[in-house]
Amino acid sequence: MAGMGPAPSANSRRRNATVAMTKLPASGRTGAPPRWPLLDDVTMTARRDAARRLADELELQLLEPELSGRRKTSVQKKLDAAQTEANILAKKLEAAQAVEAELWADLWHTPQAVAWERLGWTREVAQYVRWKVQAEMGDLDASKEARMLADRLGLNPLSMLRLRWEVSADEVGAQRAARPARAGKDVRSRLRAVGEE
Repeated sequence: MAGMGPAPSANSRRRNATVAMTKLPASGRTGAPPRWPLLDDVTMTARRDAARRLADELELQLLEPELSGRRKTSVQKKLDAAQTEANILAKKLEAAQAVEAELWADLWHTPQAVAWERLGWTREVAQYVRWKVQAEMGDLDASKEARMLADRLGLNPLSMLRLRWEVSADEVGAQRAARPARAGKDVRSRLRAVGEE
């Protein structure tokens, strides 16, 4: 990002180094994610409700006995368009809520979530989720906002370095993976009956 300068080196030996790296557990944050703090997408909800109201008004116009001919056809076309718009917005809102819930749960199991919880960044993470989902639905401006928030939340290696966050190695898991599996016979050969020498 412009104006931020170079990222600090993790192995810096500078005399004026100020802050040590914060270790984050490789296993991530455990437990249930916090409660979702944001309202439903107000803009999309308002657009859906406006389309539904318009469709209701147009349906009432179609019931008027003096409406006929081209005018009736025109009102019917507008009604169809309003109903389609309302249905599309309702589906987009449902899909966005489902994806937001899934992404919210996933993010709160990352190593960075340990730091977010300590810092109380629940709303910031929720705003990132909202922007990210809108970006995935094709909103270019939302993708810009999501990218900026991802940098601030430590969701990429460079931003983690700037925040001085480091995922600690899972040394026990690494040792367990490096240890060769022993066959059943090998284990039995090491067992001795009591009194045997």
